[in-house]
Amino acid sequence: MEIQLVGITVLWLFLYGYLIVASIDFGAGFFAYYGKLTKQDHLINHLISRYLSPVWEVTNVFFVFFFVGLVGFFPDTAYYYGTALLIPGSVALVLLTIRGSFYAFSNYGSRENKLYLFLYGASGLLIPASLSTVLTISEGGFIEKRGDEIVFLADRLLTSPYSWSVVFLAIVSVLFISASFLTYYADRADDKPALEIVRKFALFWSSPTIIASLLVFIALHEHNVAHFEKMLNYWWMFGFSLICFLVASGLIYFRKRYGTAFIFVMLQFFFAFFGYGVSHLPYILDPYVTIYSAYTNETMGITLVVAFIAGLCLLIPSLILLMKLFLFDADYVKGKK
Repeated sequence: MEIQLVGITVLWLFLYGYLIVASIDFGAGFFAYYGKLTKQDHLINHLISRYLSPVWEVTNVFFVFFFVGLVGFFPDTAYYYGTALLIPGSVALVLLTIRGSFYAFSNYGSRENKLYLFLYGASGLLIPASLSTVLTISEGGFIEKRGDEIVFLADRLLTSPYSWSVVFLAIVSVLFISASFLTYYADRADDKPALEIVRKFALFWSSPTIIASLLVFIALHEHNVAHFEKMLNYWWMFGFSLICFLVASGLIYFRKRYGTAFIFVMLQFFFAFFGYGVSHLPYILDPYVTIYSAYTNETMGITLVVAFIAGLCLLIPSLILLMKLFLFDADYVKGKK
């Protein structure tokens, strides 16, 4: 396999890891605020707090690895995306700062403050919405090169049906992934009242996830026909994604094997995410940047691949250890320590 393909595959794995871990975090923030708003916080917020306490600090590790690696492997991406991501990137940083301050002041009553909880919950939906613009812009049509100047067509982005369909998909996916995990977590904690609530969340957000996926397909056909046709070549990956969704939703609906259901949710997004990624190759930004035109030199590429694979091999065992010590510890899950 070419070193460029190895590099982009490793980066895509980090981005997928961030998709899953961050979605649980972002969705949990929204559900925490919703619980407070509907006066159900005494039933679900203690469960959410037990999950977030040990995990929130490592959530953004995947995110940092991806963007550092992207610029390291493909330096031209910084040149092209720098202007385009100035506004959505700044918005995402402000929202991440708000979430960080919520965690920092959690021991001083922020978890009970409605304003803090509102900002915390809203940021959980707005961060994925703002970050999803990266995938939208990568499809082309929102950046023009005029001589040596890169021009970002913000008005075209804001009026694009494809752009808004991706934002919609990002938001509902976050809520579905998070609710599916919290359903499993509530079951592990043997917390029946919380389980009933988060299970309903998972079932409620399952249908919008599929609807949003279909809207993205339709909008992509109108926006970038070439990419849409390439996606059809990988129909089997999206078919597997749909099968995994049906299995996961069925298990949750029939109240069976919630852990297995969440594994199928992860597989659902794995197949869809990698199906999208492989069909988008070789472009990083259509039509200006490809994994070949923007690639760094061979020596640097090999060094980065080795470093990032080593980082992945270190990060995954660390997450497993974290889960074993906290998330899946019988006493911790049940709130006994």
